[in-house]
Amino acid sequence: MRVEVDPAPRPLKVVGAYALFVGLALVALGLLFRAYGVAPLEAYRVFLSVLGDPLGLAEVARRAIPLLLIGSGLALAFRVGFFNIGAEGQLLLGAVGATYAALFLPPGPWTLPLMFLLGGGLGGVWAGLAAWLRARFGASEILVTLMQNYLAYYLVVYLVAGPWKGRTAFGFLYTDPFPEAARLPVLPGTLVHWPTLLLGAVAALVLHVLLFRTPWGFEWRVLGENPLAAWYLGLDAGRLLLRVGLVSGALAGLAGVGEVAGIHHKLLEPAQVSLGYGFTAILVAWLARGGPGYVLLTAPLLGVVLAGGDALKLAFSMPFRVVDVTSGLLLLALIGAEAASRHRLVWRR
Repeated sequence: MRVEVDPAPRPLKVVGAYALFVGLALVALGLLFRAYGVAPLEAYRVFLSVLGDPLGLAEVARRAIPLLLIGSGLALAFRVGFFNIGAEGQLLLGAVGATYAALFLPPGPWTLPLMFLLGGGLGGVWAGLAAWLRARFGASEILVTLMQNYLAYYLVVYLVAGPWKGRTAFGFLYTDPFPEAARLPVLPGTLVHWPTLLLGAVAALVLHVLLFRTPWGFEWRVLGENPLAAWYLGLDAGRLLLRVGLVSGALAGLAGVGEVAGIHHKLLEPAQVSLGYGFTAILVAWLARGGPGYVLLTAPLLGVVLAGGDALKLAFSMPFRVVDVTSGLLLLALIGAEAASRHRLVWRR
């Protein structure tokens, strides 16, 4: 008996795997809620209540925006074989670029375009550096991008605690508020900054078409699926990797612009700018199975998990750790279901 990759899993098998793993996660969560003194069915009702009212749906959309932008770029990168684990750092660099344009350049109608340009550019350069190191020296992009997350984290801490610290921040770590010209419009009564949402949806669709309907996409897919064949075809792997690194990093940077220009209106500590979106988006991209367009489905799904966790926190005054365990178990169930549906048991020798 051995386990091997299932190249074409049947739909019934995929549905069954997801039902099994999500069911196991719900049983485990039921025990957790019971131990905390909350009836499991009531907890499930509150968790899913975000889908039943406009404000809950708005929270799902707000959480899905950065996941959509980052996830579509990562889905492309993973398909090409560039394992970018540094989206969290690229998001933070995007927030830094946007903050510089908002606070240190003359405000005007050009402010928001400049924020997107600088934020996306910084994110792209940050990921492009890892792609260049891999192409030039064979450095592992997994390690490089992972380490870059820490550099970006401490850069933001240094800025908000030092040269960019707000004049009225006192003991807190954040910059001065952005001027009105540097704030993204939101849907009335919500924190959904719709220009970034629209940008994320367009980016996912454009990357999907680019990957599956253009010569560039053909070269990317050949490199990702069979690097040796790419070499025989004479494809420039370094150039292709650099291009995909720039694209995926730029999209993560744009997500950072959306967070500071659409919600916070200032640069804050890293943990407040991003709630781990760069890491959660890895799962968004993985569930999309290498298709950037499918992120339009997987990003809202993870948005429900994150917003549902917030609803539990508010309804039952649950500690952060309990809510984190809830989200973690559900994410683990999705990972397990995806892995099970992609593999099969073979009984013959």
